[in-house]
Amino acid sequence: MFLLLARNERISQSRSAKGERGIWQRRYWEHTIRDEVDFARHLDYVHINPVRHGLANRARDWAPSSFHRLVKLGNDPVDWAGDQSDDGRDYGERG
Repeated sequence: MFLLLARNERISQSRSAKGERGIWQRRYWEHTIRDEVDFARHLDYVHINPVRHGLANRARDWAPSSFHRLVKLGNDPVDWAGDQSDDGRDYGERG
């Protein structure tokens, strides 16, 4: 993935003082994918996030997800990660 920034990007004084750029969220950290296993783990993280944040009960219920493509390709079962609606666990991020 490539990211292009405009040369005349505007950055607020407070973000500039902290060395922050306008495109990243404040708690962002960079990670280089090391291998296929690392890639798969990060892809799983992306697919389970709508469930963790209460936007869907199952990964397959989140329409904009690339999860549906993986199911079509036969890489993941349609019931991957199951139904999380009544498991009693809190999937939200802390902080």
